[in-house]
Amino acid sequence: MGTTKSEIFTEEQNKLAVQLKAIAHPARIAILQELIKVNACICGDLVEELGLAQATISQHLKELKNAGLIKGTIEGVSVCYCIEPKAWGNLQNELNSLFRSFKDPQTCC
Repeated sequence: MGTTKSEIFTEEQNKLAVQLKAIAHPARIAILQELIKVNACICGDLVEELGLAQATISQHLKELKNAGLIKGTIEGVSVCYCIEPKAWGNLQNELNSLFRSFKDPQTCC
């Protein structure tokens, strides 16, 4: 197995890649959509809302949290999750910038 070449890319490129990789799963998109919809911290409701096993939800939450897209706070025996506003805003800005940078040359293959 080869070594990664992440050091040849900018910090922003690496961070965006990590965040997009974390989002690149339908269950994680559903989790993010639910967190955005309720606009509050969610503890145990995700299992009921998404119909996935608790262990599966926990693994997806861990990936999203490791990517910095959500944050969790401990409330009693539960961890409640919500969108991490700063990271979410940065992701939005990076994607907007990427999409805006494309100018259709009308001469490409």
